[in-house]
Amino acid sequence: MAKMGTFSLAIIVALCCFLDNANGFRASGFMSAHATFYGGSDASGTMGGACGYGNLYAGGYGTNTAALSTALFNDGAACGQCYKIMCDYRADSKWCRKGASVTITATNFCPPNYALPSNNGGWCNPPRPHFDMAQPAWEKIGIYRGGIVPVIYQRVSCYKRGGVRFNINGRDYFELVNFMNVGGAGSIQSVQIKGSKTNWLAMSRNWGANWQSNAYLDGQALSFRITTTDGVTKRFNNVVPSSWRFGQTFSSSLNF
Repeated sequence: MAKMGTFSLAIIVALCCFLDNANGFRASGFMSAHATFYGGSDASGTMGGACGYGNLYAGGYGTNTAALSTALFNDGAACGQCYKIMCDYRADSKWCRKGASVTITATNFCPPNYALPSNNGGWCNPPRPHFDMAQPAWEKIGIYRGGIVPVIYQRVSCYKRGGVRFNINGRDYFELVNFMNVGGAGSIQSVQIKGSKTNWLAMSRNWGANWQSNAYLDGQALSFRITTTDGVTKRFNNVVPSSWRFGQTFSSSLNF
């Protein structure tokens, strides 16, 4: 998956967001899966990915991240979701850190490898639920030599700091906005955008966490209305000033 380029330095815009729906996220029950790791102990190789977040440090995610198999990724609709993962020592105690857990954010896709069997190398082949985690996150629950461990996982609420990030790419009549560091459910159900000279306009998912608008919004302050997959809607009024340029990243003062 091609990357949209590096982020510019985040421009912090201290504007409040407004809650339009009082519903909240509820954690799921625990389910079984397996987990591997990638990227190295220094987290190299964990940046970018199929959600379009680019630099995961700048985006607010750090190294507690994972690529999801097809069964979990849902064509990018799972981008931003958070999962609590524990090594299932009942199934294989040898490589588990007993009692340890880690909460990760879904930031990438683990593609199938149909050249290998799903129980011997093709870990992300459908219909297997699988987490290919950044190595620093994986080593919180597993011992390096094991390579792959059985896990139990549950989807949980995302607790994010530093506000929602809005990275704007594209061109005239095509605004491609990546939404990062979204709290609550983490994943996005729908987005609307509003220029200072327009009404609210529906955006459509392009790929990953990138949503597009086909309006001409140059020179206008931008507002966003984001609905996460738990039904919570928040409004970010004039979070992007009229002086914005393609390639810039802006931030709200608050999160979900």
